[in-house]
Amino acid sequence: MGGDGAEALGGGLGVSSAASILAVGSELLGTTRLDTNSLYLTGELEALGMRLVRKGCVGDGWEDLLAELTAALDRAPVLVVTGGLGPTADDRTKEAVAFLFGRKLVRDEAILARLRERFRRRGREMPAVNEKQADVIEGAVVLPNPRGTAPGYLVESGGKTVVLLPGIPAEMRGMWEEEVRPRLSRHAPPGGIRRRVLKVAGMPESAVEEIATPVYRAWPGHDFTILAASGEIQLHFSARGEPEEAARTLDRIEADFRKALGNEIFGRDDETLESVVGDLLRSRGQTLSLAESCTGGHVAARLTDVPGSSDYFLGGAVTYANSAKIGLVSVDPATLERHGAVSEEVAREMAAGARRTFGATIGVGITGIAGPGGGTPEKPVGTVHLALDAADGTRLHRRFLLPGDRALIRRWSSSAALSLVRFHLLGRPDAVGSPPR
Repeated sequence: MGGDGAEALGGGLGVSSAASILAVGSELLGTTRLDTNSLYLTGELEALGMRLVRKGCVGDGWEDLLAELTAALDRAPVLVVTGGLGPTADDRTKEAVAFLFGRKLVRDEAILARLRERFRRRGREMPAVNEKQADVIEGAVVLPNPRGTAPGYLVESGGKTVVLLPGIPAEMRGMWEEEVRPRLSRHAPPGGIRRRVLKVAGMPESAVEEIATPVYRAWPGHDFTILAASGEIQLHFSARGEPEEAARTLDRIEADFRKALGNEIFGRDDETLESVVGDLLRSRGQTLSLAESCTGGHVAARLTDVPGSSDYFLGGAVTYANSAKIGLVSVDPATLERHGAVSEEVAREMAAGARRTFGATIGVGITGIAGPGGGTPEKPVGTVHLALDAADGTRLHRRFLLPGDRALIRRWSSSAALSLVRFHLLGRPDAVGSPPR
């Protein structure tokens, strides 16, 4: 059915084509399954120069499925749908698309024979329910699926192009790369969309937004987004064009951001704060040790996620109880008695004790109240004290009042600690290192 598709994709694609993605499956509406297919397809469509205008997720209900398909097609001439092509009664994506386009389903005997042979090679007789997978949309290009039983489809009608792919990620990706991408690339708009991310730690989101806004305005026609991720602010921006042209544009936009924000920007794309701090420690011949209380070893875990971190990270102590603070990093019991565990004085002694205990050039102490309980009017939940003690005589302290739940407070505290080390290594002991909000 449908031929090889060599002349397909004439109506739905053109310069600056817009595209939508729809994931089908009631399981995706629960809490146990994540739609990773849409993330993959977003990158693929952007690389082809298509502007993504809508993503959706819908259950298996017939009316819901028809409504979401219609809405997606109203927004864009190209729609990629994943899921709902299986053999069971609730797999109805193919039927819904055929209904919307006024097409029949026609039994393809060649596909049916291949399905039966696939089961025979596995020593099984094909269940009768699988026969429906040989019913294809009349006039559609049938996309073979060598990794599974559900073929895909490419359907065109009225200036719209719909691609149907299985929901199983390995099958979907294989069919996209072997069948769909080559067809789309022949008709896609020139160039593609390239994205870049710059990352900031140690500044609140509002301050980053204020400084970055003139850069947005200097580059009309480009997409910009600022996101407060866990413990950092991310600046996302894009450029359209051939790969080299788009890369040059991104370089110029990045240069403008760096001129505006300076070394508040710690990394780009996949770079992490812990890897950047590690590179700084290594390049400057410095070593680091930690005494963590409220973060419970989270800073050490992030540092040791980086391969080769033993070059500069000597060790850490989780000094959660007062007895551990006294016994492991030599916090004075009188300091604890006088000021309490969550205090500037204790954080400073933790940092100094960590540096001495492990023989590092830099020690960091972290103590705070992550919640949900334990706060007081004087020291509410989210109160965090960070201290840095360096062999060169530098002594730093920062106090934060962080918003969020326990996990978020711990994550932001660990990022603030890493930022404090980074600013010290950059010779900026005056940097406050504010939380993201």
